[in-house]
Amino acid sequence: MELVPLTLRLPPDLLNVSEGIAASDDVTIGQFARHALTQEVSRRRNARPPVRADERLIAPLRARLAPTLAAATNWHDLGNRLAEQGFALQQAGGGLAVHRHPNGARVCKASELGFSYSRLMRRFRAPFPGHTHTWLFERIKEEPRRDEALVLIEED
Repeated sequence: MELVPLTLRLPPDLLNVSEGIAASDDVTIGQFARHALTQEVSRRRNARPPVRADERLIAPLRARLAPTLAAATNWHDLGNRLAEQGFALQQAGGGLAVHRHPNGARVCKASELGFSYSRLMRRFRAPFPGHTHTWLFERIKEEPRRDEALVLIEED
């Protein structure tokens, strides 16, 4: 591999720390810099773009499903209401995604429809059945529901 000379201007503190790391790794500052640049280039090339649905497709779906999402009283009720309209919720990382029912094709994130997972957990006072990120519910379960907070304010 041919190496091309390059001159870098670095702040003294960055140079000192970099030289210290290179010395502790028993490599030259040039090897350290090449490795750091290679890692960053690889990270950026392989970064997955966020999966975002097209807003032109989401707006009509949001209008169609908003009453369904708003009327549901619990996870089971929401699942039934969505299935009647040909949709289902599934775990997607730390949140939820809307999928076509029954074929399972992903449509969008539930949050893109205005219903984040945390908002739905607060409302239903329970995590999504089978969701693996149970710590998310543990973090919010003691928070008062917004409608409860309004009642407390009115009673003062």
